Amino acid sequence: MWARRRARRGGHSAEELRVRRREREAALRRARRQQQLVSKRLLREDSAAQEGTQDGGDVVPDPLSEDEVLELLRGVQRGSEDRRRWLGRLRWALQNEDTQQKFVRLDGSIRTLTGLFTSSLAELQLEAARCLHELSHSSVPAVAEACLPVTSYLLTYLSGHSLELTSPHEAVLEGVGYVLSQLLQAKEAPTEIIPLVLDSALPQHMLQLVCSGLKAAMGAAVEFAWCLHYIICRHKDNELLLALGAVPALTSLLLDLAAQIPPEAPEGLELLVCPVLRCLSNLLAQTDCHGPDRRLLIALFLILQCFLQQHPFLIHECLWLLNNLTADDPSCCSALLSLDLLPALLQLLTCSQMGTVLVLTVLCNVAEKGQFQCQQLLQQPLLAQLLPLLTLPDPEAVGQCLELLHLLFLHCPEAAAEFTRQGGHQALEQHQGTPELQERAQALLDMVRQPPGAPSACQATLAASS
Repeated sequence: MWARRRARRGGHSAEELRVRRREREAALRRARRQQQLVSKRLLREDSAAQEGTQDGGDVVPDPLSEDEVLELLRGVQRGSEDRRRWLGRLRWALQNEDTQQKFVRLDGSIRTLTGLFTSSLAELQLEAARCLHELSHSSVPAVAEACLPVTSYLLTYLSGHSLELTSPHEAVLEGVGYVLSQLLQAKEAPTEIIPLVLDSALPQHMLQLVCSGLKAAMGAAVEFAWCLHYIICRHKDNELLLALGAVPALTSLLLDLAAQIPPEAPEGLELLVCPVLRCLSNLLAQTDCHGPDRRLLIALFLILQCFLQQHPFLIHECLWLLNNLTADDPSCCSALLSLDLLPALLQLLTCSQMGTVLVLTVLCNVAEKGQFQCQQLLQQPLLAQLLPLLTLPDPEAVGQCLELLHLLFLHCPEAAAEFTRQGGHQALEQHQGTPELQERAQALLDMVRQPPGAPSACQATLAASS
């Protein structure tokens, strides 16, 4: 689940607005569970490119017979000098799902790979890890489930592994990280795998490895950043990671990245940035996590500037984190304004359908803080930028736009008159026939029709209840 905090914003029919907001954000979280913004590549694509073989891309081997699969297993089990070659052949064959199913049904197959993986020979470890990686990546449930017993061995290996990595060990670690990331997505993960991980020394090692990704072992850092992400979003209580200093550690990583990032980011860096942003955003959604470093705001916009053209999917990741920073933290909202980051944020208003909703949500977080913040927002040509959004075919974006207008009119009644002068009255009237928008549109029409100095409906309600 992609968790995020919900800002508590007041206004006309406040309870109904909160209910709608909860429903909208639940739908957003469901959508993010079902859609990965970054398609994780198979490690075989990387190794094939390095080795100059055709072992990757869209080439899938033909299925092997049961006897052929058995012959491969026996070749791997024999303690000959050709064992690595047999493992390479097995890895190639395991790209076929029919062969995968035949392999895991053979007695001792997974146990054999586990034994080779835990051996002291780095080259055999690497090949065994790649075989396990192929199996853990399978879309056949029975094949992926067959890998579950490997989890304890992975944890033992990782918990005792040195972070001073030589090249072959680095490749092994990357492969192991990928296998673990696949296991952490299994349906049994919350009850069977994640508790094992959290009870080991692995979380601290994972954090150290991820945060050293800018200096070495980038591939392994990427895989373990995804591991952390799956733990955080599938585990209800992340007190252990918070106690280990995950928030300041990941924040420091992003600050370092933003400070060192060259004009043209190195290829693959976005693969590390994406899960790190998700981890930090979800940890900040914890109710007992307070006081994030406000320097992170500047870092986020530097990252946006760097990746905007080549990797626009990171816009959404940065905006989700920006939302969690500003949702319940007035100081972050003030910093967003005082650091003059608002113009850069407004430039993202039309970057994409999801981006529009997220930018509007952040602006609502700021406007909810009160009159001063609304006045700061209105110093920008905000109303003129909101008018075209009211004509969008996306009711979610229009609804969020209506909510922002409501907060602006509530705290700065003069904004309603300016909005009317710019033709906003007609833009609101067109939504009176839209079921999910008509109530909010009508509430805004009532506000803009009020004579100057008259109390709004919300102000009158508050006065009556005080």
